[in-house]
Amino acid sequence: MKPRHSAKIQSWLAAPLAKDVADAIRMLADVDDIVQIAVMPDVHLAKEVCVGLAIGARTRIYPAAVGSDIGCGMAAIRCMASEMPLGDEHSAANLLAGLYRRVPPLKQRRESVPASLPECLLQAQLSHPRLEKMKLRDGRVQLGTLGRGNHFLEFQRDDEGRTWLMVHSGSRGMGQAISAHHSALAIREAWTQGPSSFDADSPLGRAYLADAAWAERYASENRLAIVAAVAELLSDLFAVELDRGSLIHANHNHVRFETHGNYGLWVHRKGALSARIGEPGVIPGSMGTASFHTSGRGLAESLCSSSHGAGRALSRSDALHTIGERQLMSEMRGVWFNERQAGKLRDEAPSAYKDIFAVMRAQRELTKIVLRLQPVLSYKGV
Repeated sequence: MKPRHSAKIQSWLAAPLAKDVADAIRMLADVDDIVQIAVMPDVHLAKEVCVGLAIGARTRIYPAAVGSDIGCGMAAIRCMASEMPLGDEHSAANLLAGLYRRVPPLKQRRESVPASLPECLLQAQLSHPRLEKMKLRDGRVQLGTLGRGNHFLEFQRDDEGRTWLMVHSGSRGMGQAISAHHSALAIREAWTQGPSSFDADSPLGRAYLADAAWAERYASENRLAIVAAVAELLSDLFAVELDRGSLIHANHNHVRFETHGNYGLWVHRKGALSARIGEPGVIPGSMGTASFHTSGRGLAESLCSSSHGAGRALSRSDALHTIGERQLMSEMRGVWFNERQAGKLRDEAPSAYKDIFAVMRAQRELTKIVLRLQPVLSYKGV
């Protein structure tokens, strides 16, 4: 679908926008400080600022335009075995059981808690003593954990038969705490237009940017810790190694100062992937559907961005009301997963998400497909 142009808004859509989404985007466009909004084909409603937007602002920082899971993103890495032994139920069950032990959803088992955080996370001090205390406590026990909701770990096969690991996770409770802390401070600011915000060059703005940068690093270290845990598991179970040189690693919830054209902007991406020319990316579909490795095309009109996934077609509550266990089982045919948790995974069913192929067609100007992958085994925390 061709982009729709207005003074500030440009869109790459797989289907017409829902009225509540369109209204929310128009409200953002009314903010004087916001000069450019790029709407991705996976856009869907969220609190204050929709998921699936890239927003360029002149001087202000909008925490809601980054979201609560600061630094959430994707890692993908290839398995070096010519063929992973996942064709039988016994192997798949052993792998799933190992994942539950070594990549827990919420916090590490007592014997697995790291002695300390990585040095890159210890060096920077967070802006409030409460956040610093949480970093040393919750930050340790959550490092290397997956999370719930749409976070996942999958084994996938590309069109050439190679097996890949894909991880979707973020900054866990730390990102949420940092976002909540600064959002509360922003509400007290005198600026009245649009979502709560800071002047980027104010003490509050600089504090948010520093804490958000830390949360990005934490999210990155979290995904790398998950990859390391899975590498040990694959070695123990199947004597399979991961190809470290194949790693693709990027996040889709951040704010960065970038130059676009002849001027600098604070570019906020909430559920949007940076897609500069040749920049590698990972765009997942949904539990049970295709995912893609990509290369950015650097389109200026999109703030050099692309979608971060398929995007929800149904809210979680609507999905739970309309999708039954039998439907989920049918949609997941051919993919190993924990069927005992089917009742709790209905809001993550493929039909709760948009058609990933329609999403990819809608953003052909934004990013190029490098690899297509199909899921073989899917692990989600519940």
